[in-house]
Amino acid sequence: MDKLIQLGSDIARLWAAHGPNYLLGIRNTLILAIAATAIGCLIGFLCGVLNTIPYTRQDPLPKRFLLKLIRVLVRAYVEIFRGTPMMLQAVFIYYGLPYFTDGSIAFKGMSGIWMASLLVVSINTGAYMAESVRGGIISIDPGQTEGAKAIGMNHVQTMTSVILPQALRNIMPQIGNNLIINIKDTSVMFVIGFIEFFAQHRNIVGLNMMYFPSASIEMIGYLTMTLTASFLLRWAEKKMDGDANFELVQEDALTMSAGTYSYPDKGTPFDERSKEYTGKGDD
Repeated sequence: MDKLIQLGSDIARLWAAHGPNYLLGIRNTLILAIAATAIGCLIGFLCGVLNTIPYTRQDPLPKRFLLKLIRVLVRAYVEIFRGTPMMLQAVFIYYGLPYFTDGSIAFKGMSGIWMASLLVVSINTGAYMAESVRGGIISIDPGQTEGAKAIGMNHVQTMTSVILPQALRNIMPQIGNNLIINIKDTSVMFVIGFIEFFAQHRNIVGLNMMYFPSASIEMIGYLTMTLTASFLLRWAEKKMDGDANFELVQEDALTMSAGTYSYPDKGTPFDERSKEYTGKGDD
Protein backbone atom coordinates (compact mmCIF):
# COMPACT_ATOMS: atom_id res chain seq x y z
CA MET A 1 0.00 0.00 0.00
CA ASP A 2 2.84 2.38 0.80
CA LYS A 3 4.31 1.79 -2.64
CA LEU A 4 0.98 2.56 -4.30
CA ILE A 5 0.73 5.79 -2.33
CA GLN A 6 4.29 6.63 -3.34
CA LEU A 7 3.48 5.87 -6.98
CA GLY A 8 0.41 8.10 -6.86
CA SER A 9 2.47 10.90 -5.34
CA ASP A 10 5.14 10.55 -8.05
CA ILE A 11 2.52 10.53 -10.80
CA ALA A 12 0.93 13.67 -9.35
CA ARG A 13 4.30 15.44 -9.21
CA LEU A 14 5.13 14.43 -12.78
CA TRP A 15 1.78 15.60 -14.07
CA ALA A 16 2.04 18.90 -12.23
CA ALA A 17 5.46 19.54 -13.76
CA HIS A 18 4.97 18.11 -17.26
CA GLY A 19 1.21 17.85 -17.78
CA PRO A 20 1.14 20.18 -20.81
CA ASN A 21 3.85 18.10 -22.50
CA TYR A 22 1.89 14.89 -21.95
CA LEU A 23 -1.27 16.53 -23.32
CA LEU A 24 0.64 17.77 -26.37
CA GLY A 25 1.82 14.20 -27.00
CA ILE A 26 -1.75 12.90 -26.66
CA ARG A 27 -2.99 15.53 -29.12
CA ASN A 28 -0.32 14.66 -31.70
CA THR A 29 -0.99 10.95 -31.28
CA LEU A 30 -4.74 11.33 -31.83
CA ILE A 31 -4.37 13.64 -34.82
CA LEU A 32 -1.89 11.32 -36.52
CA ALA A 33 -3.86 8.14 -35.72
CA ILE A 34 -7.24 9.48 -36.87
CA ALA A 35 -5.93 11.17 -40.02
CA ALA A 36 -3.79 8.17 -41.01
CA THR A 37 -6.65 5.74 -40.40
CA ALA A 38 -8.98 7.79 -42.59
CA ILE A 39 -6.43 8.04 -45.42
CA GLY A 40 -5.48 4.39 -45.01
CA CYS A 41 -9.12 3.37 -45.31
CA LEU A 42 -9.41 5.29 -48.59
CA ILE A 43 -6.26 3.55 -49.88
CA GLY A 44 -7.59 0.19 -48.71
CA PHE A 45 -10.98 0.74 -50.34
CA LEU A 46 -9.33 1.71 -53.63
CA CYS A 47 -7.01 -1.31 -53.58
CA GLY A 48 -9.79 -3.67 -52.47
CA VAL A 49 -12.14 -2.53 -55.22
CA LEU A 50 -9.44 -2.68 -57.91
CA ASN A 51 -8.44 -6.13 -56.71
CA THR A 52 -11.97 -7.49 -57.14
CA ILE A 53 -12.86 -6.17 -60.60
CA PRO A 54 -14.00 -9.27 -62.48
CA TYR A 55 -12.79 -10.29 -65.91
CA THR A 56 -13.21 -13.31 -68.17
CA ARG A 57 -11.37 -14.85 -71.07
CA GLN A 58 -13.89 -13.24 -73.38
CA ASP A 59 -12.72 -9.76 -72.34
CA PRO A 60 -10.23 -7.92 -74.59
CA LEU A 61 -6.56 -8.74 -73.99
CA PRO A 62 -5.60 -5.18 -72.93
CA LYS A 63 -8.29 -5.21 -70.22
CA ARG A 64 -7.20 -8.59 -68.89
CA PHE A 65 -3.54 -7.55 -68.89
CA LEU A 66 -4.29 -4.28 -67.08
CA LEU A 67 -6.40 -5.96 -64.39
CA LYS A 68 -3.79 -8.68 -63.85
CA LEU A 69 -1.07 -6.03 -63.56
CA ILE A 70 -3.17 -4.10 -61.03
CA ARG A 71 -3.65 -7.24 -58.94
CA VAL A 72 0.07 -8.00 -58.99
CA LEU A 73 0.93 -4.44 -57.90
CA VAL A 74 -1.71 -4.45 -55.15
CA ARG A 75 -0.50 -7.83 -53.92
CA ALA A 76 3.12 -6.64 -53.84
CA TYR A 77 2.12 -3.48 -51.96
CA VAL A 78 0.10 -5.44 -49.39
CA GLU A 79 2.76 -8.08 -48.78
CA ILE A 80 5.62 -5.59 -48.46
CA PHE A 81 3.90 -3.26 -46.02
CA ARG A 82 2.25 -6.01 -44.00
CA GLY A 83 5.44 -8.02 -43.82
CA THR A 84 7.83 -5.34 -42.55
CA PRO A 85 7.84 -3.39 -39.26
CA MET A 86 6.42 0.12 -39.34
CA MET A 87 9.58 1.43 -37.72
CA LEU A 88 11.70 0.25 -40.65
CA GLN A 89 9.14 1.65 -43.10
CA ALA A 90 9.52 5.03 -41.39
CA VAL A 91 13.31 4.82 -41.66
CA PHE A 92 13.19 3.84 -45.35
CA ILE A 93 10.75 6.61 -46.27
CA TYR A 94 12.19 9.40 -44.12
CA TYR A 95 15.87 8.65 -44.77
CA GLY A 96 15.67 6.51 -47.91
CA LEU A 97 13.92 8.97 -50.21
CA PRO A 98 16.53 11.71 -49.68
CA TYR A 99 19.27 9.10 -50.06
CA PHE A 100 18.06 7.81 -53.45
CA THR A 101 17.12 11.25 -54.78
CA ASP A 102 20.28 13.03 -53.62
CA GLY A 103 18.23 15.25 -51.35
CA SER A 104 15.77 16.44 -53.99
CA ILE A 105 12.99 14.73 -52.00
CA ALA A 106 13.47 15.43 -48.30
CA PHE A 107 11.27 15.96 -45.27
CA LYS A 108 12.54 19.17 -43.72
CA GLY A 109 11.55 20.64 -40.39
CA MET A 110 8.66 19.65 -38.16
CA SER A 111 6.20 19.89 -41.05
CA GLY A 112 8.33 17.38 -42.95
CA ILE A 113 8.32 15.01 -39.97
CA TRP A 114 4.53 15.31 -39.77
CA MET A 115 4.23 14.58 -43.50
CA ALA A 116 6.54 11.57 -43.33
CA SER A 117 4.75 10.16 -40.27
CA LEU A 118 1.34 10.59 -41.89
CA LEU A 119 2.59 8.96 -45.08
CA VAL A 120 4.08 5.95 -43.27
CA VAL A 121 1.11 5.23 -41.02
CA SER A 122 -1.41 5.79 -43.86
CA ILE A 123 0.35 3.45 -46.27
CA ASN A 124 0.76 0.81 -43.58
CA THR A 125 -2.92 1.04 -42.65
CA GLY A 126 -3.93 0.89 -46.32
CA ALA A 127 -2.10 -2.41 -46.75
CA TYR A 128 -4.14 -4.02 -43.97
CA MET A 129 -7.38 -2.40 -45.07
CA ALA A 130 -6.93 -3.59 -48.66
CA GLU A 131 -7.29 -7.21 -47.56
CA SER A 132 -10.14 -6.36 -45.20
CA VAL A 133 -12.04 -4.63 -47.99
CA ARG A 134 -11.38 -7.49 -50.40
CA GLY A 135 -12.68 -9.95 -47.82
CA GLY A 136 -15.72 -7.77 -47.14
CA ILE A 137 -16.56 -7.56 -50.85
CA ILE A 138 -16.26 -11.28 -51.56
CA SER A 139 -18.30 -12.06 -48.43
CA ILE A 140 -21.40 -10.54 -50.03
CA ASP A 141 -23.71 -13.09 -51.63
CA PRO A 142 -22.85 -13.35 -55.36
CA GLY A 143 -26.56 -13.46 -56.06
CA GLN A 144 -26.78 -9.78 -55.25
CA THR A 145 -24.26 -8.96 -57.95
CA GLU A 146 -26.16 -11.12 -60.42
CA GLY A 147 -29.42 -9.43 -59.44
CA ALA A 148 -27.89 -5.99 -59.92
CA LYS A 149 -26.65 -6.96 -63.37
CA ALA A 150 -30.07 -8.38 -64.21
CA ILE A 151 -31.69 -4.98 -63.70
CA GLY A 152 -29.10 -3.26 -65.88
CA MET A 153 -26.51 -2.02 -63.38
CA ASN A 154 -22.90 -1.84 -64.51
CA HIS A 155 -19.98 -2.83 -62.26
CA VAL A 156 -19.49 0.66 -60.79
CA GLN A 157 -23.19 1.03 -59.96
CA THR A 158 -23.27 -2.44 -58.43
CA MET A 159 -20.28 -1.72 -56.23
CA THR A 160 -21.39 1.73 -55.05
CA SER A 161 -25.10 0.98 -54.57
CA VAL A 162 -25.24 -2.70 -53.62
CA ILE A 163 -21.95 -4.26 -52.54
CA LEU A 164 -19.92 -1.55 -50.78
CA PRO A 165 -22.68 -0.38 -48.38
CA GLN A 166 -22.97 -3.93 -47.06
CA ALA A 167 -19.22 -4.58 -47.13
CA LEU A 168 -18.63 -1.37 -45.15
CA ARG A 169 -20.77 -2.67 -42.30
CA ASN A 170 -18.90 -5.99 -42.37
CA ILE A 171 -15.47 -4.35 -42.13
CA MET A 172 -16.38 -1.72 -39.52
CA PRO A 173 -14.79 -3.80 -36.72
CA GLN A 174 -11.56 -3.96 -38.70
CA ILE A 175 -11.58 -0.19 -39.20
CA GLY A 176 -11.91 0.14 -35.45
CA ASN A 177 -9.06 -2.29 -34.90
CA ASN A 178 -6.82 -0.30 -37.22
CA LEU A 179 -7.63 2.95 -35.41
CA ILE A 180 -6.77 1.40 -32.04
CA ILE A 181 -3.59 -0.14 -33.46
CA ASN A 182 -2.57 3.22 -34.93
CA ILE A 183 -3.10 4.99 -31.61
CA LYS A 184 -0.54 2.63 -30.11
CA ASP A 185 1.81 2.16 -33.06
CA THR A 186 2.36 5.85 -33.67
CA SER A 187 4.82 5.48 -30.79
CA VAL A 188 7.39 4.09 -33.24
CA MET A 189 7.45 7.41 -35.10
CA PHE A 190 9.88 8.76 -32.51
CA VAL A 191 12.57 7.11 -34.64
CA ILE A 192 12.20 9.96 -37.16
CA GLY A 193 11.73 12.66 -34.53
CA PHE A 194 7.94 12.81 -34.34
CA ILE A 195 6.89 14.13 -30.91
CA GLU A 196 3.91 12.03 -29.86
CA PHE A 197 2.81 10.65 -26.49
CA PHE A 198 5.57 8.05 -26.12
CA ALA A 199 8.25 10.47 -27.30
CA GLN A 200 7.16 12.92 -24.61
CA HIS A 201 7.56 10.12 -22.06
CA ARG A 202 11.11 9.50 -23.27
CA ASN A 203 11.97 13.19 -23.08
CA ILE A 204 10.52 13.63 -19.59
CA VAL A 205 12.24 10.51 -18.24
CA GLY A 206 15.52 11.87 -19.58
CA LEU A 207 15.07 14.90 -17.35
CA ASN A 208 14.12 13.28 -14.04
CA MET A 209 14.76 9.50 -14.41
CA MET A 210 11.29 8.72 -12.99
CA TYR A 211 10.71 5.96 -15.51
CA PHE A 212 7.97 3.86 -13.90
CA PRO A 213 5.72 6.76 -12.77
CA SER A 214 5.96 8.25 -16.26
CA ALA A 215 5.26 4.83 -17.80
CA SER A 216 2.17 4.60 -15.59
CA ILE A 217 0.93 7.90 -17.00
CA GLU A 218 1.57 6.53 -20.49
CA MET A 219 -0.36 3.34 -19.73
CA ILE A 220 -3.36 5.26 -18.38
CA GLY A 221 -3.28 7.67 -21.32
CA TYR A 222 -3.13 4.98 -24.01
CA LEU A 223 -5.81 2.91 -22.28
CA THR A 224 -8.10 5.93 -22.05
CA MET A 225 -7.65 6.73 -25.74
CA THR A 226 -8.24 3.16 -26.92
CA LEU A 227 -11.27 2.59 -24.67
CA THR A 228 -12.82 5.84 -25.87
CA ALA A 229 -12.20 4.85 -29.50
CA SER A 230 -13.76 1.42 -28.88
CA PHE A 231 -16.86 2.99 -27.32
CA LEU A 232 -17.34 5.44 -30.20
CA LEU A 233 -16.86 2.75 -32.84
CA ARG A 234 -19.36 0.41 -31.17
CA TRP A 235 -21.81 3.30 -31.06
CA ALA A 236 -21.25 3.89 -34.79
CA GLU A 237 -21.82 0.19 -35.53
CA LYS A 238 -25.15 0.25 -33.66
CA LYS A 239 -26.19 3.34 -35.59
CA MET A 240 -25.40 1.57 -38.85
CA ASP A 241 -27.43 -1.47 -37.79
CA GLY A 242 -30.52 0.67 -37.26
CA ASP A 243 -33.43 0.00 -34.93
CA ALA A 244 -34.24 -3.69 -34.43
CA ASN A 245 -37.64 -2.91 -32.89
CA PHE A 246 -39.99 -2.53 -35.82
CA GLU A 247 -43.38 -3.69 -36.97
CA LEU A 248 -43.99 -5.10 -40.42
CA VAL A 249 -46.45 -3.06 -42.49
CA GLN A 250 -49.35 -5.29 -43.49
CA GLU A 251 -51.34 -2.94 -45.73
CA ASP A 252 -49.10 -3.66 -48.72
CA ALA A 253 -50.50 -6.53 -50.77
CA LEU A 254 -46.97 -7.71 -51.53
CA THR A 255 -46.07 -7.95 -47.84
CA MET A 256 -45.85 -11.45 -46.40
CA SER A 257 -48.93 -12.61 -44.53
CA ALA A 258 -49.08 -12.46 -40.74
CA GLY A 259 -47.19 -15.14 -38.92
CA THR A 260 -44.63 -15.82 -41.62
CA TYR A 261 -42.15 -13.12 -40.66
CA SER A 262 -39.36 -13.78 -38.17
CA TYR A 263 -37.85 -10.96 -36.15
CA PRO A 264 -34.03 -10.93 -36.27
CA ASP A 265 -33.61 -10.48 -32.52
CA LYS A 266 -35.81 -13.42 -31.51
CA GLY A 267 -33.92 -16.68 -31.35
CA THR A 268 -31.44 -17.82 -33.99
CA PRO A 269 -31.79 -18.44 -37.73
CA PHE A 270 -31.93 -22.15 -36.94
CA ASP A 271 -34.94 -22.14 -34.62
CA GLU A 272 -37.16 -19.45 -36.15
CA ARG A 273 -40.30 -21.04 -37.58
CA SER A 274 -43.73 -19.64 -38.27
CA LYS A 275 -46.82 -21.11 -36.69
CA GLU A 276 -48.28 -22.00 -40.09
CA TYR A 277 -45.09 -23.85 -41.01
CA THR A 278 -44.80 -25.84 -37.79
CA GLY A 279 -48.51 -26.51 -37.55
CA LYS A 280 -48.70 -25.02 -34.03
CA GLY A 281 -51.65 -22.67 -33.98
CA ASP A 282 -53.18 -20.75 -31.14
CA ASP A 283 -54.82 -22.90 -28.53
